[in-house]
Amino acid sequence: MITEQTIGIELLQRFDIAGPRYTSYPTADRFVDAFDGEAFKVALNGRNAAPGGARAPVSLYVHLPFCESLCYYCACNKIITKHHSKADTYLDYLVKELDLVVREMEATPSVSQLHLGGGSPTFLSDVQLQRLMTEIRKRFKLMPNGEFSIEIDPRTITPQRLQVLKELGFGRLSFGVQDFDLEVQKSVNRVQPANQVFALVEAARALDFDSINVDLIYGLPKQSTASFATTLKTVVELGPDRIALYAYAHLPTRFKPQRRIDTLAIPAAEVKVGMLAQSLQVLQDAGYVYIGMDHFAKPTDPLAIAKRQGRLHRNFQGYSTQPDCDLLACGVSSISKIGTVYAQNAKTLDEYYDCLDDNRLPTVRGLELTRDDIIRRGVIMALMCQGTILFESINLAFLIDFRKYFAKEMQALQPFEQDGQLTIDATGVTVTALGWYFVRGIAMVFDRYIQMSLDRAKFSKIL
Repeated sequence: MITEQTIGIELLQRFDIAGPRYTSYPTADRFVDAFDGEAFKVALNGRNAAPGGARAPVSLYVHLPFCESLCYYCACNKIITKHHSKADTYLDYLVKELDLVVREMEATPSVSQLHLGGGSPTFLSDVQLQRLMTEIRKRFKLMPNGEFSIEIDPRTITPQRLQVLKELGFGRLSFGVQDFDLEVQKSVNRVQPANQVFALVEAARALDFDSINVDLIYGLPKQSTASFATTLKTVVELGPDRIALYAYAHLPTRFKPQRRIDTLAIPAAEVKVGMLAQSLQVLQDAGYVYIGMDHFAKPTDPLAIAKRQGRLHRNFQGYSTQPDCDLLACGVSSISKIGTVYAQNAKTLDEYYDCLDDNRLPTVRGLELTRDDIIRRGVIMALMCQGTILFESINLAFLIDFRKYFAKEMQALQPFEQDGQLTIDATGVTVTALGWYFVRGIAMVFDRYIQMSLDRAKFSKIL
């Protein structure tokens, strides 16, 4: 078992730095305001012109920003309200956006992956969720073997509501747990008893959902290696198919709710590494496959199978089993990836509604990737998903000589090799077990933008 002691305090201190999570490259901070709805239309039309583009399946993401209460750690785009009627107005505008997007596409788009995120999608009532799914099915063809998932706040759901989600076609449920320790829950204003989560998971299994995911966060205030060990033991007893284990990103200057968190109660970097180390040990001993960075899955889960077969991808929702396809994202603040462009919607409801009232796509910023961006994206995603860069594969895919193109980067990798974080041979670069702790730092070597700028305050800490 790798621990903070075997890693070494010097290495921990050196990598107690901020860096991207690389759900995209370039990262969203590189988006420009000059990219607007008209530019996004060009991208959608370009998809139609590409060979097989109009017929290729898409991944569809819908952002539902509402929550009934505020979780202090949250960095998502959310709206706290008790007034559920606000979701009706939001759905009206969401339908307008769907119409504007589909209008630019030649054929009825096929959807291989659908994800409802937030916020808390289960803030919506059953009737509101039924309406949303009906409107989606009017405009998209949901593929029979597609992966359709929804994020769930256990405090807003019942076994009866799970039955409704099953009838609506959802196959994967993602439960936001974060931590089972009561004191930790109180410190972040999210109290939910373990027996409530167990009852819901038991009900979901009885309904035969395809996959059950649990989200955990380490590095929260009042957590310790001992308290988190208890949470891990409880999660193993729960036995979800997938576990997403995120490091808490404390950025109070960017995310106002985090200012309510007692900074002195946040575990130090070496304690967080201890939590990650014990998580890797406990979860792998329990039979989970380490997918990479922040995900674990049972060997029979599609995510683990995709990892074994080299089909793993990474998008704005994290690791994905789906082929690298276009991502259509709808709703406030959501980010689409169409071909070689990223397009982000307005971040406030007022601006989002104003655009749609004017019959305009609500895209307010984005980016058209350069050839260099595309090459570096391929390299960074290979690192993040497979932990390996194969020189020949990159050379053939992008018609470059890797060692020449990335001569400076290969020099910059040498300290990582000396630290035992990766190995370099004639065939490529491979991340070691130690290196997975710092894989974001390794990926940063290939990030042209971050190497050009010393401003990393916008990102979370690597550890």
